[in-house]
Amino acid sequence: MLYPLRHHRSHILDSGCIIMNETLTSDVIGRRVEVNGEHATVRFYGTVPPVAGLWLGVEWDNPERGKHDGSHDGTRYFQCRHPTGGSFIRLHKANFGVDFLTALRKRYVLKDRPEEDDGEQVVMIGNRPVKTIGFDSVLKKQRENKLRFPSGSSSPPRKFSALKVLVLSQTGITWAEVLHCAAAWPALQELYLESNNISISERPVDVLQMVKLLDLSSNQLIDENQLLLIADLPRLEHLILSNTGISSLHFPDAGIGCKTSMFPSLQHLVVNDNGISQWSFINELDKLQSLHSLSCLRNPLTEGNRAETLQFIIARIGQLRTLNRCQILPEERRGAELDYRKAFGNEWKKAGGHQDPDKNRPHEEFLAAHPRYQSLCLKYGAPEDGELKTQQAFLLRNQLLTLQIKCPNRLDQKVLEKQLPEHMTIQKVKGLLSRLLRVPVSDLLLSYESPKMPGREIELENDQQSLQFHSVENGDCLLVRW
Repeated sequence: MLYPLRHHRSHILDSGCIIMNETLTSDVIGRRVEVNGEHATVRFYGTVPPVAGLWLGVEWDNPERGKHDGSHDGTRYFQCRHPTGGSFIRLHKANFGVDFLTALRKRYVLKDRPEEDDGEQVVMIGNRPVKTIGFDSVLKKQRENKLRFPSGSSSPPRKFSALKVLVLSQTGITWAEVLHCAAAWPALQELYLESNNISISERPVDVLQMVKLLDLSSNQLIDENQLLLIADLPRLEHLILSNTGISSLHFPDAGIGCKTSMFPSLQHLVVNDNGISQWSFINELDKLQSLHSLSCLRNPLTEGNRAETLQFIIARIGQLRTLNRCQILPEERRGAELDYRKAFGNEWKKAGGHQDPDKNRPHEEFLAAHPRYQSLCLKYGAPEDGELKTQQAFLLRNQLLTLQIKCPNRLDQKVLEKQLPEHMTIQKVKGLLSRLLRVPVSDLLLSYESPKMPGREIELENDQQSLQFHSVENGDCLLVRW
């Protein structure tokens, strides 16, 4: 990660990373930072009363990493494109990267020569002096590079037998040209073909058989039928289809509740920035044998009630372990599957579902829309009539939870009992508790215990999510620490 250096004081660690001190200039706004492996853009630098000290307000690349939209206690400090895209962090936690020359010297062990008046710079590579003149124009030409193949060329070029990673993004290469050259890359494992206007016209036969990662993002001509042409790649584990415009998917070899033989090794799928608007797309993904990681940000399906949508995605894809780069914890999966089972219980019953296994015969239309519902009934039991009576309250988002509130570290504090809406966010719960206990919101740490899981304490870590999202139920106990 390379960023220009414009700071007053810093420490350069052995790794070459720059960690900022407590003194920054105002031009820090707009800078890119990395925090514990996540990347963000600095949108604010200053104080955030009533907490003392200086803060950075950052907008995360992954909006799920944040907690708010740039506002705190009714005051807006910066603007975010996503309601959960922002956070405040202390300066010492931000890694501002490495300047280009430091990275270059560290990678190639270069020695600087004094810069000339005309802007030339001489660096030493081994024992040879190399001048860097007009480097910007060179980079521009590289960005505009388009591959051209001789007309009538039938034989592939000589082999690059050790080549494992190849980037051909924005080169204008066609799929036919990729396959023509692929015989020269017998050991290739990663192939990047972003923004080439590619249309997959034929199956790769005896080529690309070792490829594990294939990036086809920003190729707007690709559709579901073309994807089936690469479905037999035996070692393909990571497929990137962002911004391709794909909106539908169907594996014709697998029926309801069955696994497809296509994409046998696919573990990671990225379909961000597409036109996915139907649950049938998500249902098809459950047919993939090996899929356990999915990223589907910024699709029509994920707009609206985002928390409920993410729960339903988890419930519909049984083997999924990571969604939008966030780990799915066992208790989160359990809560998502129970809520999904409950939300569509009445529909299941009307379709012919029944608590008696001998009478449980929902019609084909329901099974096609909810392929995992029957397996969830086997896992948790069929929904009882008493459960389904509360579904109306669930759908109207007006159900109240009766919760105990304990302060384990304050023995003198009485146990409270409150009724809270199940769709109340953790942030609003903290605001309520801050007023009740007269403790600053920023100092509060929340978790809960459930009689259904004795001995386990579950942290309520995402302020923007609701009590219901965290599977808090009637009769549970909120634990408050500060």
